[in-house]
Amino acid sequence: MHNRAVVVLDTGKTVAKLSLWDATGRVIARRSRANERIDAGDYTALDALGIADWLAETLRDFAALADVGAIIPVSHGAAAAVVGDGHLRCPPLDYEQAIPAAIRADYNRQRDAFSATGSPALPAGLNLGLQLFWLQQLHPQLLDGDAIIMPWAQYWSWLLCGVAASEITSLGCHTDLWQPLANAPSRLAVAHGWAQRLAPLRRAGDLLGTLTPHWVAQTGLPADVQVYCGLHDSNAALYAARGFPEIAQREATVVSTGTWFVAMRSLPERAAQDIARDIAQDIAALDERRDCLLNIDVNGRAVPSARFMGGREIEVLTGVDTRQVDIAPDQSRLLAAVAAVLQSGAKVLPTFAPDVGPFPRAQGRWLHMPKDELQQRAAVCLYIACVLNEAVQLLGTRERVLVEGRFARAEVLVRALATLRPDLEVYIARYDSDVSYGALRLIHPHIVPPEGLLRVAPLDVDLEHFRNYCNRWQRAVQTAIDPSREGL
Repeated sequence: MHNRAVVVLDTGKTVAKLSLWDATGRVIARRSRANERIDAGDYTALDALGIADWLAETLRDFAALADVGAIIPVSHGAAAAVVGDGHLRCPPLDYEQAIPAAIRADYNRQRDAFSATGSPALPAGLNLGLQLFWLQQLHPQLLDGDAIIMPWAQYWSWLLCGVAASEITSLGCHTDLWQPLANAPSRLAVAHGWAQRLAPLRRAGDLLGTLTPHWVAQTGLPADVQVYCGLHDSNAALYAARGFPEIAQREATVVSTGTWFVAMRSLPERAAQDIARDIAQDIAALDERRDCLLNIDVNGRAVPSARFMGGREIEVLTGVDTRQVDIAPDQSRLLAAVAAVLQSGAKVLPTFAPDVGPFPRAQGRWLHMPKDELQQRAAVCLYIACVLNEAVQLLGTRERVLVEGRFARAEVLVRALATLRPDLEVYIARYDSDVSYGALRLIHPHIVPPEGLLRVAPLDVDLEHFRNYCNRWQRAVQTAIDPSREGL
């Protein structure tokens, strides 16, 4: 196994990705698929069958490229699969599906307090407990017989090897199902019988089994390919980041970027006897009204986090499908457009992804929207940098920030953050040092990242103009939230 290739399956919300790595940490191949939303009758569902078909086809291709020895899945946190008799009991719910108001009100009366779970009340189906609550009402026999509940990442490991598991980073991700202080399921999960139906808890890097005969036949992969438990995608990004000396065992905030921008404050190792106290303090310091929450890392440690739907907002504002196309293929021209944006005062105000992020109740709009497309994109990058700065401020970020994922390549965005925060060292990770790399490190923890981090330079602009621009943005945001502050 030690010299054989590893496949990482990343079932993100909008994109499914498969990457093939050699044992030294070099990427051999990458493939991706834009995910569809499926009509399940009463609700919109994740395309489990479509992803499975694509997975089989792509694994066949990978079997011809390398001697594959292992597969490990990662996934977004707001999805679960209920299986029984070897099959899905119902299609997994898409978290953007609106939940009926009466269902939500009934659920909210029963959920644990934020102080117990570190999980805020989120819109649509972003709380996994709410998904299960509604699905049980739609399908009263959902948990009958041998039914098992698995987080989305572990569904894929189960599908490949037939061994069911749950895992802490997935259960501790705004699900309402876990109490980090007690290291146990929430009262809600126990009361509704979900805790009793959760698959056995395993560590993210645990070996579960080998490929089933069905998947051996489907893919042409060896029968001894090992399947690992897997983990939540943002936590995989955090684990990847901790492989860099600038981040490991140091104060840092890691920002994973994709459909969501998830900022996670990573602290130096803490003594075991202090963990419970620190978790309580972490929860108390977070503002659940502004999309702050507590994640749990692969070692069971609390990770204060803040989120907003940055990738979705960029796509709404620019019309660019960033799953397929870079927001800025010509970085030099986009950087040159920043000066014109600062001069004109063109701004985006939050938010174009309502009900989430640091400004969940604000209604997004343009101020002085430029006609030039490059200036529009530059203004959008400045906007996302301002919102990201709000998120890292909510976490009390100090010393350094690492931005990873597909938007780390948006130079205006990351350089604007560095300009906003001269008190912080801002880094970006190379393309290969991402979510998939974090999963790979669980299997090969000795691997050293093949390329180091890049320190981000501030924008080459008039700093007074930039500060004035950002101050006016702040005032405009506060006025939009509270019109009584206009003119202050």
